Amino acid sequence: MGSPAPRAALPCLGLILLLWSQGPGVQGQEFQFGPCRVEGIVLQELWEAFWDMKDVVQAQDNITNVRLLRKEVLQNVSEAESCYLIHSLLKFYLNTIFKNYREKAVKFRILRSFSTLANNFVVIMSKLQPSQENEMFPISENARRRFLLFQREFKQLDREVALTKAFGEMDILLTWMETFYQR
Repeated sequence: MGSPAPRAALPCLGLILLLWSQGPGVQGQEFQFGPCRVEGIVLQELWEAFWDMKDVVQAQDNITNVRLLRKEVLQNVSEAESCYLIHSLLKFYLNTIFKNYREKAVKFRILRSFSTLANNFVVIMSKLQPSQENEMFPISENARRRFLLFQREFKQLDREVALTKAFGEMDILLTWMETFYQR
């Protein structure tokens, strides 16, 4: 039989590992979209889910001369605009893109990655909270204009084409979101 010291150390070691696994490196860091922040998201999970289905989705996009998430939508977004813009974009992606692309995700056998992205977007939306100084999402006319530009481009395309294009441009959205990620 072993001595009591090693047996007593096991519960302590287990407790240390449990506490360590709850640390920020494992749980994710935070997004800081101007006055709004989202904690506990692991950006790498989003990227991995996207990379798992990127080729399948982007191969379906036959219109390469149109871009929904253009520079005018995402470039030079101020801190003040970022909260409203990310809220609007995620809401649109959840209510329009994910909702209507599910059958294709099943057909193309990418449902697991699709669900990972959708679930993470739901989590981000549910955690997207203004900081204590700002009790509401700041509505910037410029951010609203940027979102409407994206939405107008989407509506000008055939619905199925637009869904595929928006889903295929997820890397553009994730790259933009990454600029607001606090490590």
